[in-house]
Amino acid sequence: MASFALFIFTLVAFSSSCSYAIGPQNNKTLLSLASRIGINYGRLGNNLPSPYQSINHIKSIKAGHVKLYDADQETLMLLSQTNLYVTIMVPNNQIISIGADQAAADNWINTNVLPHYPQTRIRFVLVGNEILSYSSDQDKQIWANLVPAMRKIVNSLRARGIHNIKVGTPLAMDILRSSFPPSSGAFREEVAAPVMLPLLKFLNGTNSFFFLDVYPYFPWSADPVNNHLDFALFESNSTYTDPQTGLVYTNLLDQMLDSVIFAMTKLGYPDVRLAISETGWPNSGDFDETGANIFNAATYNRNLIRKMTANPPLGTPARRGSPIPTFLFSLFNENQKPGSGTERHWGILNPDGTQIYDIDLSGTRPVSSLGSLPKPDNNVPFKGNVWCVAVEGASEAELGQALDFACGRSNETCAALAPGRECYAPVSVTWHASYAFSSYWAQFRNQSSQCYFNGLARETTTNPGNEHCKFPSVTL
Repeated sequence: MASFALFIFTLVAFSSSCSYAIGPQNNKTLLSLASRIGINYGRLGNNLPSPYQSINHIKSIKAGHVKLYDADQETLMLLSQTNLYVTIMVPNNQIISIGADQAAADNWINTNVLPHYPQTRIRFVLVGNEILSYSSDQDKQIWANLVPAMRKIVNSLRARGIHNIKVGTPLAMDILRSSFPPSSGAFREEVAAPVMLPLLKFLNGTNSFFFLDVYPYFPWSADPVNNHLDFALFESNSTYTDPQTGLVYTNLLDQMLDSVIFAMTKLGYPDVRLAISETGWPNSGDFDETGANIFNAATYNRNLIRKMTANPPLGTPARRGSPIPTFLFSLFNENQKPGSGTERHWGILNPDGTQIYDIDLSGTRPVSSLGSLPKPDNNVPFKGNVWCVAVEGASEAELGQALDFACGRSNETCAALAPGRECYAPVSVTWHASYAFSSYWAQFRNQSSQCYFNGLARETTTNPGNEHCKFPSVTL
């Protein structure tokens, strides 16, 4: 998963780039794209299999489409031996140069598309990843160059006779300033006119898709006591009716998707099609990440596949019958992703290729025929003390560097580790690092500190201290 901007969605009801017109052949192509559930293939891990092995794993789960976060040459070459549709990505840091120079766009296409197309079935080029979730001065320069870069990529494709690769950009739900009820959906003011309006004009003119990274887990887990889990997992028998439109909703994903549709409509583009570039549910996480477990992840993804592969397409309440190309996040648990525990636990597969839970992306197997699941034990918020300690087997050299970092921010953090103080003994890097991690986390957690330390730390509910040394803890 790319960076996740936490999107707080208020729940009230539950406490081929083508410029030609849409015709039968185009509808057939769209249905083919939408009926093939895609998978996001991220590689932020030090224990992941080779691209060759990974592609075999992708085929084993019957994915129809694979989305890359780059245009890796080896992977694209290997994909030419498959029938998988492929999506590639222009990195955020190249948008400004491409937006300013057609030659840069031509070079990118010459380097990353022409050597592989059409043998590799590239269908989408995505320009950037969630760029509106960042707002530094440099980021705002990227905002300004987004649509110019997309135009130049399309120009380059067409100049080379390529008309069946669509160009888009994936955005997170934090593009909205209002989202509930869905009919109130509206884009943030600072992006609506300068970015969204030209973007929608481009997507509409090229018959492309509005790509959306949409995660019902985040709004549900923001208030898991009052929000109904079944509604987020497509399992609810209850409904919500939008008071403005009368549209009836049976799940949270549809509410989120329609809020974007209404936001586009308010800018005068009611018909730009949606594609889901990322969605999923974490299979594990930190103690304060309620509901991140295998049962919920499997339930969400299985039901999502059933919904998105339905024939005829189901669409959403605002767009009945509209097919929605969809990519699950993600292929693997990626152990080098920074942030909270869920960031490293969105995978369908373990690094050795075994399935974390039984799943079939083709949608041909009934959900009832898929394997049984472990009973969830964290669907209600955890209450108690949590410590942050060094992971077993961590390198002493790396722990030493992390120890220096943890102790360097404040004199108070590691005062108890000084010679002669209560936590000095036993004198070992692991002991001192564990104390420093717990102390740092307890001291700075309210400032978004995580128990991660470049993968050297983990959370525990077992008190690591002793009768002489009391480790600081976080109380949830």
